[in-house]
Amino acid sequence: MHKTWDLIVIGGGAAGFFGALTAASELGNDARILILEKSPHFLGKVKISGGGRCNVTHACFDSRQMSLSYPRGERALLGPLHRWGAQDTVDWFESRGVQLKTESDGRMFPTTDDSQTIIDCLLNEAGKAGVEMKLSQGVKKILRNDGNDSTNNGTRFEVTTDEGKTLSSHSILLATGGTRNVSGEKLAQDLGHSTEAAVPSLFTFKITDERIEGLQGLSVPSAKLIVQGTPKLNSSGPLLITHWGLSGPAALRLSAWGARKLAGLDYHFTLRVNWLGDSQAAREQLDKARQEGGKRRVSGASVFENIPKRLWQRLCHSAGVQPDCTWSQLPKTTEQKLITELQDGYFKVVGKSMNKDEFVTCGGVRLKEVNLQTMESRLCPGLHFAGELLDIDGITGGFNFQNAWTTAYLAGHAIGQAPLVS
Repeated sequence: MHKTWDLIVIGGGAAGFFGALTAASELGNDARILILEKSPHFLGKVKISGGGRCNVTHACFDSRQMSLSYPRGERALLGPLHRWGAQDTVDWFESRGVQLKTESDGRMFPTTDDSQTIIDCLLNEAGKAGVEMKLSQGVKKILRNDGNDSTNNGTRFEVTTDEGKTLSSHSILLATGGTRNVSGEKLAQDLGHSTEAAVPSLFTFKITDERIEGLQGLSVPSAKLIVQGTPKLNSSGPLLITHWGLSGPAALRLSAWGARKLAGLDYHFTLRVNWLGDSQAAREQLDKARQEGGKRRVSGASVFENIPKRLWQRLCHSAGVQPDCTWSQLPKTTEQKLITELQDGYFKVVGKSMNKDEFVTCGGVRLKEVNLQTMESRLCPGLHFAGELLDIDGITGGFNFQNAWTTAYLAGHAIGQAPLVS
């Protein structure tokens, strides 16, 4: 007899697994749930995220505050995060033996500092729940069966794999990741949905500038970035110099909030950098150094605790400070140029750079077409969405994984309320 599934999950990532596990817990031991993953590995993005440590969520336990970290989806996620938030995620993993820790910036990781801990937990739970899992199984098309007669056994979907196999299911959970994965976007569109175009989010800035050339690995704990001509597009936080330009949380957050704007500029724009963060106190500190420094060389040591010596020396050079110039000799005009370099340096961005496997996309299935209480399609009953395929994306820091857990939980819970297929 042809096997019919209660749920077929398309996408074996964080959202797909969490949706399957939630549905399984609702449906009970007789549930027939299948996960199809087109790649040779489950949970690939979990594996590489957070530098291989997996930034599971963020230690923000107020749903309204948490929602503010989503450039796309802030209002839409407020209700869902109230139903399943960061604390629920922490409790879920810890109840299954995975302890999480909170770092100084709020990011939460497994105490093992190993993403494999999260992968093993999800795989083990799926095995215990009887969820079937198949790798290298892409999906070519999904047909909706509108009939209700006895010939279709109450099923609503026929899934055709890339290998030509046909599978029947009562419910579908699309959790294929960002819409740069065109196969997931096409499946949603074939079932009647429209999508917002995908553009990269959480990318770093390509900059060729002698002020930072060769300084890769240096960082400042708090810088402020502003896109020239768009003062509302700004970000503060740690900033990292890399061999290709500028990265770190400040750059990644700016790229998230400005994803569409920066795409429209073809990633060519002027970036204003305040290396001191929101502080405008450079003059006071330099005046103090002038008074106390006397015969010490200006470029000899940074007078700002948060500015590394080599970066300080580059900024001094750019401002025209001579190598042997002492604080008592520093001209006022040169001091003003140094203040400008510290608080309002201009850098030409000439492109973006990203980890092609790890980066996040802005775009996806339009939220107005989805019931955000259940993540069910408003256009195609029985079809649910979870994770990055939706037009929701967060800044760096564990927010995108929390979106995956939240939307997958709501989808799985709603699917679990549906009657088992006869």
